[in-house]
Amino acid sequence: MRLFHASLALAVFLAPLPALACSVASGYRVPTNLELAGDADLILLGLVTDGEGDAAGPEARRIEVHPVAVLKGELPAGAIRLPAMIAPDDAVQLSNPYDLKDAHPQSFAGACTRYVFPRGTRVLFFLKQRGGDWHLAGGPFSRSAEDVLGDDAPWLQATRFYVDVAARPPADRPALLAARRDALMARGDDPIARLIAADIDRQLAGPNEPLREDLPPPPDESDPVPATIE
Repeated sequence: MRLFHASLALAVFLAPLPALACSVASGYRVPTNLELAGDADLILLGLVTDGEGDAAGPEARRIEVHPVAVLKGELPAGAIRLPAMIAPDDAVQLSNPYDLKDAHPQSFAGACTRYVFPRGTRVLFFLKQRGGDWHLAGGPFSRSAEDVLGDDAPWLQATRFYVDVAARPPADRPALLAARRDALMARGDDPIARLIAADIDRQLAGPNEPLREDLPPPPDESDPVPATIE
């Protein structure tokens, strides 16, 4: 019975809120990890220390993030606040440290981006500044806020490399990606190396496919109307 109530609480908590629901336009492509690294103004490894929970209204919810390290951009002078909320203890869900392809599962729960974080977690945030405030970069279903609990985490290793590659001229990037992939694959039975090499292969494959195909153009009103068959 206790397990049932915990599962029910988690399901209710992760249910999409109307104010946070989203949908993507036809033709939208989830950015690759390399594109995400290039697009962000600030890539911050931060410690989530405080924030509001579900009791606060959607517009009032904020989490406080203390900078640990910066992979791209300027280190903030102090803590930053992001539009998100603190997870209750019975609804904590951390990122899979060995999944470098998909975003945190909560991104697929209606809001398209992660907005719930456990207090005390370390997260690698990809951020853009709009109107003087920081917001998640990348758009729906991108890996813009993943838990990184260890200094040697695969996602942290991959991101450092992508930041370096994204800063190079576009013509130089394929060779850099291929060289790192081959070097990682040469490590033989190192599963983490193969994991990162597989993600580099995805960057070499180019942009992701659109989630939804473009809608067909509307009919041309000048076209003749087909005759009705009686």
